[in-house]
Amino acid sequence: MTFDEVAKERRSVRAYKADEKVSKEMVEELIKAAQLAPTWKNSQTGRYYVVMSEEKLTKVKQECLPEFNRNNCADAPVLIVTTFVKNRAGFNREGVADNELGNMWGAYDLGLQNENLLLKAKDLGLDTLVMGIRDGEKLREVLNIPAEQEVVAVISVGYRNQNPDMPKRKALEDISVFC
Repeated sequence: MTFDEVAKERRSVRAYKADEKVSKEMVEELIKAAQLAPTWKNSQTGRYYVVMSEEKLTKVKQECLPEFNRNNCADAPVLIVTTFVKNRAGFNREGVADNELGNMWGAYDLGLQNENLLLKAKDLGLDTLVMGIRDGEKLREVLNIPAEQEVVAVISVGYRNQNPDMPKRKALEDISVFC
């Protein structure tokens, strides 16, 4: 599949095939692709908590996600909780922010990494949904996420059981300025 095909065919999927599992090796490929993304000063602060066991999947879905997201990922065989290490990307060695964005650089870098993960998933025939509405503190507790990491998103991964249309995109002239 070409890059353009992967980018155009990727969708946010809210229904997965319950009987199709995703291997640990496939998830490792997703994370390796995420690692290839650029990061501030090569700080590589993104972290991935992969939930695959039935027991943990049930616990995370029931205790850490609101009902609508629980429904969106009900049959997803994998959840990946993404975090970044705070106060590193966008900061100098003394812990002072290099510019006014501070920790937003960690979130920016993680976004770049997550996009690589999403595109690699599509390339492997998998589908995903990024969920930002979640209980970060409960995820921290259930998955033993250290306090120095910021919980950002939960990504469901699996094989689609629906074929959503591509949402309308804004016109190029509405989103860009050429100087």
